[in-house]
Amino acid sequence: MKVGCVKEIKNNEFRVGMTPDNVKSYVNAGHDVYIEKGAGEGSGFLDAEYVEAGAKMIDTAKEVWDTVEMMIKVKEPLPEEYPLFHEGLILYTYLHLAADKPQTDALLGAKVKGVAYETLIERNGSIPLLAPMSQIAGRLSIQEGAKYLEKRFGGEGVLLAGVPGTPKANIVILGGGSVGTNACKIAVGMGANVTIMDINLQRLAYLDDIFGARIQTLVSNDANIEKAVKEADLVIGCVLIPGKSAPKIFKKKYLKEMKPGAVFVDVAVDQGGCGETTKVTYHDDPIFIEDGVVHYCVGNMPGAVPRTSTIALTNATLSYGLQIAGKGLEQACKDNEVIYSAVNTYDGKLTCKNVADSFDCYEYTDIRTVC
Repeated sequence: MKVGCVKEIKNNEFRVGMTPDNVKSYVNAGHDVYIEKGAGEGSGFLDAEYVEAGAKMIDTAKEVWDTVEMMIKVKEPLPEEYPLFHEGLILYTYLHLAADKPQTDALLGAKVKGVAYETLIERNGSIPLLAPMSQIAGRLSIQEGAKYLEKRFGGEGVLLAGVPGTPKANIVILGGGSVGTNACKIAVGMGANVTIMDINLQRLAYLDDIFGARIQTLVSNDANIEKAVKEADLVIGCVLIPGKSAPKIFKKKYLKEMKPGAVFVDVAVDQGGCGETTKVTYHDDPIFIEDGVVHYCVGNMPGAVPRTSTIALTNATLSYGLQIAGKGLEQACKDNEVIYSAVNTYDGKLTCKNVADSFDCYEYTDIRTVC
């Protein structure tokens, strides 16, 4: 198969969909790999490394899009890339369609086979292509939250760990999945007072087992959230329903009850955000203040650490990508039914139920009936 990778054009996105090591794996499997010149520079991978691995370096993104049968990216295509779609193209990347109707329309209109990292669910219920970015975003959320608590950014001027004789910061984490667990790990390590909430009692029991008396676990409901955020210095939103818009559990009315200069980091922003006041920001202008609360809502948080993020992501995506390229999407799905869960669009049809449920204008088609 002709497999390609282009430079990401999202604001301050430095990750890349394939490393030179990935290229070597695809080439060794008999595929032709086409890489846009400069695609890996943001992550520290030079064109010469791709050439050495066996890639064909292409001058422009358009030439790559026009040539390949399978495009491997990191972030969802932007409107400038929609005209480059062509029928039958396999697009293997994060799509986040539930928060992006124009992209959904473009993929359906061009009959692109959209394979989304974030909806691939393994037999054990894990989400292996989302997990590495969830781990990074969770850990970064505390790092970024600590920074924007500084007074010069509009924060209240609180040090997470405090020092002897001063109060520690209170951190509230909404969601106990991969993002929340990794946020909790860093928050505890930095010495803050940590409360983590989830609707799943088994998950809370697990978190209680691994963190013990260092954290407070609470069932996630409106009353508990409202009480907790009143005393919070930092709130981390990390609620996930795979493929579906995130529920708005962090209400606008809470802001007036919170401490002036408290910080809200919405890691769920790619899926529309779990805050009623969330709006997407970028690394070059990451925050805004509403009702005295600093909001950090960057839609590609792991892009801030692209070297780590690219290696972590491609470690996870490579094996599934090789299956798709080696057999074609249809046969890969039949041989490994897990891949069905990642197919969001196929031949002009919307094939992810959670995406369809997030809108009221699309008909859902079971992927197994068409692929």
